[in-house]
Amino acid sequence: MHFAPGAEACPLPFDPFKACTVPRPIGWLSTVSGAGQHNLAPYSQWQNLTYDPPMVMLAANQSVLGGRKDSVRNIEETGWFVWNMATWDLREAVNISAMALPHGVDEFERAGLDTLPSVDAPCLRVAQSPCHFECKYVTTLRLPGKTDVGTTDLIVGEVVRIHVNDDALTPEGKLDVLKIRPIARLGYYDYTVIDNIFEMRIPESTEAEAAGLEGRRRGG
Repeated sequence: MHFAPGAEACPLPFDPFKACTVPRPIGWLSTVSGAGQHNLAPYSQWQNLTYDPPMVMLAANQSVLGGRKDSVRNIEETGWFVWNMATWDLREAVNISAMALPHGVDEFERAGLDTLPSVDAPCLRVAQSPCHFECKYVTTLRLPGKTDVGTTDLIVGEVVRIHVNDDALTPEGKLDVLKIRPIARLGYYDYTVIDNIFEMRIPESTEAEAAGLEGRRRGG
């Protein structure tokens, strides 16, 4: 089976594109407008880009309500956004915050979430989330789509502050992912949760390579 997206009809009853690029991290982003209206929304087209300095990206399609997403407008207006880790315990709140709500509705309140202030960013953080990135806006790349909704705003930001709850760490100082149980996006209506881990080390890698891959602290 094969087909050319956009040129040929998909021969399957459900498009496999999003179901193949899996699992995808969830960009659960909090932003604030220049007028002080806070916003929270999850995005499945989210990823880290590089690590020195640490940079991340968000790809946001246009709103089904018309125009650009509130998150995109807020990021460009204030120059900041915060990533909140989405976990199994927070899955229902993540889903509620995904609703296409009218402009001005407070998703934190709608999802029953507590908030914490950030240190550098003007955005609020999800208090129940174990990890947060405060991100400073770098640039937007606008990718035209074949439909109004298909047009995408690709946002790049630099991570200027990282928060990790002490309860989310192992005694060795690593993230206890099995305890946190982050969730990730699959295709269709499907999600997954991290509940098992296996380790692989690249054969014959140098000490410097191994340290970089493990994220070992410099000089440590």
